[in-house]
Amino acid sequence: MIDNPVRRKLLAGGSALGVMAFEFFTPAFFPPGLPRVLKAGGAEFVILDTEHSGAGMDTLKAAIAFARGAGIVPMVRVPGLARHLVSPVLDAGAMGIMVPMLETAEQARELVSYCRYRPEGTRGLAFGMAHDDYEGGPVGPAIRAANEAVMTIALIETAAGLANAREIMAVPGLDLGWVGHFDLTDSLGFTGQMDDPRYAAAEAVLLAAAKEAGKPFGWLAGDGAQAKAALERGFRCLCINTDIGLLRGAMLREFAAAKA
Repeated sequence: MIDNPVRRKLLAGGSALGVMAFEFFTPAFFPPGLPRVLKAGGAEFVILDTEHSGAGMDTLKAAIAFARGAGIVPMVRVPGLARHLVSPVLDAGAMGIMVPMLETAEQARELVSYCRYRPEGTRGLAFGMAHDDYEGGPVGPAIRAANEAVMTIALIETAAGLANAREIMAVPGLDLGWVGHFDLTDSLGFTGQMDDPRYAAAEAVLLAAAKEAGKPFGWLAGDGAQAKAALERGFRCLCINTDIGLLRGAMLREFAAAKA
């Protein structure tokens, strides 16, 4: 039976740290290596992006398999809220689905429905495949294990989503809220200005909605210091930068040190 230790940890009140990947899980960057590097570096999960990366299903399926084999939880940001975008990713073995621009409780319920088998949702049945490690056996236990393993993540990053945050976070079966800070500032009219008091106020609204619902909230921090500060503010699930950002930042530091 599949298991998602990150989901269990978060729903039990703990915190989890990971990385968001945009480029280095593509064939050109040897996907077997990335999850093992992330695991060795201390990451508990990886969110594989398909909204901005252009990665296709063949690449994604391989990356998910390598992540599971390395012992790191693979989650995927799909391009939008639609069954045909969610179902194949789940059957490829993703243990979490993040949907961008989620704005209403109805959309959150739709996300949950796509990700859970009945009676909790309407996910289509297919077993003995990648998502359950190609194992056979009774269907009932497999359904229950999958429903316990898949994490549902609402990416709230618009003014409408902010206004409906309490209702979104209260949806049964929704596991995790996540703030898309750049898009949120853009939607609110102060693009990229994270030091604007209006952003701090928006973040406070989202964290309060999560606390009221008794659920964790996440964010993509730029570095470890930002992640530490975010944990202190009440965030419990954090990506520490992206694959691109981590490599670029390390290169800039080391090249500057060499030149100095």
